[in-house]
Amino acid sequence: MELNQIKPGAGAKHYKRRVGRGIGSGLGKTAGRGHKGQKSRAGGFHKVGFEGGQMPLQRRLPKRGFVSLTRNDTAQVRLSDLEKMPVDTIDLLALKQAGVVAATALGAKVILAGELTRAVKLQGLLLTKGARAAVEAAGGSIAE
Repeated sequence: MELNQIKPGAGAKHYKRRVGRGIGSGLGKTAGRGHKGQKSRAGGFHKVGFEGGQMPLQRRLPKRGFVSLTRNDTAQVRLSDLEKMPVDTIDLLALKQAGVVAATALGAKVILAGELTRAVKLQGLLLTKGARAAVEAAGGSIAE
């Protein structure tokens, strides 16, 4: 194949429709615009999304989207963060005082990241499966 032999696919190219060129063309007189109305007239423009004065769809729908409003309520805590804490009994209040989680957090979940070598007692915290196993392997206990 040579560059001068390349052609577009069948049906990919077509002539521009010439409207308003007489009855025989099938697009004479109203030129495919129908009869009367704003869209039939020259300059009959309205902005995208305009619905004739009705409140447009993009303004009727809420703008909150699909982002959870509670996404920041539960903080993530690493095992390595628990290792650094000076206390043995760890709950949400202790995590907040140590600055490990934000003061606005409503809960905390311990995730399997880092290592835990000492026994700690966890109270009122959520844990992943791996984190639960790691805490118990280090001799710690979990109170719900």
